[in-house]
Amino acid sequence: MTSILKNTNSQFQHKHYAHCESGVMSSMLTHHGLPLSEPMVFGLSSALVFAYLPFVKLSGMPLIAYRSMPKSIIKGLQKSIGLKMKLEKFSKPEQGTKRLDELLQQGKIVGAQTSVFWLPYFPEEMRFHFNAHNLIVVDKKEGSYQISDPVFEHLVEAEEKALQKARFVKGVMAPKGSLYYPTHIPSSIDYPKVIEKSIKKTAKTMLKTPVPIAGLKGMHFLAKHIRQLENKDEHYAKLFLGHIIRMQEEIGTGGAGFRYIYASFLQEAAELIGNENLKIASAEMTAIGDEWREFALLIAKAIRPRNKKTIEFDVIAAKLESVAEQEKQLYLSLMRAF
Repeated sequence: MTSILKNTNSQFQHKHYAHCESGVMSSMLTHHGLPLSEPMVFGLSSALVFAYLPFVKLSGMPLIAYRSMPKSIIKGLQKSIGLKMKLEKFSKPEQGTKRLDELLQQGKIVGAQTSVFWLPYFPEEMRFHFNAHNLIVVDKKEGSYQISDPVFEHLVEAEEKALQKARFVKGVMAPKGSLYYPTHIPSSIDYPKVIEKSIKKTAKTMLKTPVPIAGLKGMHFLAKHIRQLENKDEHYAKLFLGHIIRMQEEIGTGGAGFRYIYASFLQEAAELIGNENLKIASAEMTAIGDEWREFALLIAKAIRPRNKKTIEFDVIAAKLESVAEQEKQLYLSLMRAF
């Protein structure tokens, strides 16, 4: 069965979330009659990962990811719960703007991929060149778009030219005017089946990925590169370590916050299907999130200007390896949780 899609953007209710893509999907599905919390969206899409990609650069530094790649939450939900989404991209900005306006006139709320740097409502100190920021365009009035940006407390606005620029910026993960909206939403979810499948997929991805750049292998790979910084220029070494914090604390959700989101998912899942093992795992994942925060703090203390001591790269790398071992034990326990 399919729930009725509400083509009434005036009834949309904004809510603040921890992360953009999971927040957008939680808002969108809830608006259309399938209430899913942000942690449930994140967990059912199997979005928790780790990846260290030295060949993908952000401001000259390698990409370090604590969740799956942009759009994977949307795609993951389609596979896990039977959701169907329409994704549209455009070669010309004018076409993209025209199509967005058409969808809004139909009463739809529309997901969009944008660049943080060109969104006018972001304070200047928060702007950086990240081209995979997701938001919901709710309405358009007098040439200005009403926007539900999940990382803001209230609805925000952007003029037509500003949003068009943010949607058609060039570079890594260029949005190409990407718009998306649901065409089919299931009226119910078989939670016991879907939760088990999603959790095992996450655990397997982290434990058994065949490539050295992802999962637990990726964490050990990054630790290896941290040790090698000892042989690099000190200025570069500090930039690299600072970049690790920025990827974890600023571009992520704070303190490897994706681990905290997943812990909330495990807690909610435990209550939904009556699985005590998941409740225990939730507490363990929260503790792991704290360990990630300590890892960031260790780096911050090492690179602060007042620190005159030699940076102990081996200590920092060992901390990351310790976190990797804790995550390994957790994922092994999740494989046995059902």
